[in-house]
Amino acid sequence: MTVTISDTMTSRERWCAALDLKPVDRLPFWPKLNRAYPPMQRPPFSEMEVREIHAWIGSDPIEHLPPGLRRVYDAGYGFASDVEDGVRRDVYTTPGGALTRVNTFDNDSKSWHPIAFPVKTAEDIDRMADWFAHVRVELDDQALHRARSRVREVGQDAVTAVSVRQSGLMHWVEWLAGIEAAHLLLADEPQRVRVLFAQVHRVLREEITLLAEHHPADFIWLTENTSTTLVSVEQYRTLNAEHIDEYARIVHDAGGRLILHMCGHLKRLLPQLAGMPTAGFEAFTAPTLGDTTLFDGRTACPDKCLIGGTHAMLWLEPADAIIAQLKSWLDELPHHRGLVLTSSGVMPPICEPQRIKTVRDRVTRYPLRC
Repeated sequence: MTVTISDTMTSRERWCAALDLKPVDRLPFWPKLNRAYPPMQRPPFSEMEVREIHAWIGSDPIEHLPPGLRRVYDAGYGFASDVEDGVRRDVYTTPGGALTRVNTFDNDSKSWHPIAFPVKTAEDIDRMADWFAHVRVELDDQALHRARSRVREVGQDAVTAVSVRQSGLMHWVEWLAGIEAAHLLLADEPQRVRVLFAQVHRVLREEITLLAEHHPADFIWLTENTSTTLVSVEQYRTLNAEHIDEYARIVHDAGGRLILHMCGHLKRLLPQLAGMPTAGFEAFTAPTLGDTTLFDGRTACPDKCLIGGTHAMLWLEPADAIIAQLKSWLDELPHHRGLVLTSSGVMPPICEPQRIKTVRDRVTRYPLRC
């Protein structure tokens, strides 16, 4: 079946249909523009908000909503961040002592990056596990009210999402120990690390359960950053997959959608991911930056929405080259349900809005097979 291309759906309707693998009027298209993008553009775009640039391009954007949750700590435990001279210190307080992560701000990407991690020793693992054991999660009624109000304001102009923290393995690698120490400590102290992961899992499970029951977002976005360049296939199977599966089932049973943000190499994980009741995978990145094509994803995971399909270097090419490559990848697919074309990772700022719009206009005329 071939669909005649015309905008007969709103952006939200188009997104939700794609997430549920239903036919769409045209391919949803979402260039991932963050707040670092406008200042690097020429006028008038340098003076615009991100949502204004999306409107000019004709994007199908995502609106991120307040989480509507807060963490509460038992007596003697806490968490605080302090910024001074461009350095942010995140301090985990416990009766046995504090653990500190040090972050610096990257102005080009407008984001914080860790340069020193809170877990360095076996004793630090125990202390961090103890910290998570004394965290509770509650609904934040005021933040939930703001989220519901924002849903009404956005209406049909965008799909809405709420983000939650990473599960134990990826949080450990990226934020608690760092890549090298994470693997060394996991090899030397596997039982201690597993106890920590169990406590992280308990907290995240509470958060996801509350979001699934109370939050108005169209989907829950679990920011995993999964890649087999960071963890092995076996580590994912033994330390992570069961946790992700449980989160997905909680959301699915509540009638919601869980999307996994996984922006790295995924091809060897697809057989494990296929059996989970997740709605889809976001930042699905093609070779050569990633290692997984849309055809790989559709073949291994026929019931998942694939959100991505390109890679950053492709967007450095002229519009005609981008369009030709996209057409080649789309032509390979058996159908075009469950697909949202994006820049996968954040759009390179060197790719100007005019080029993105040219690609968008051509992509949205692509004849879909339902």
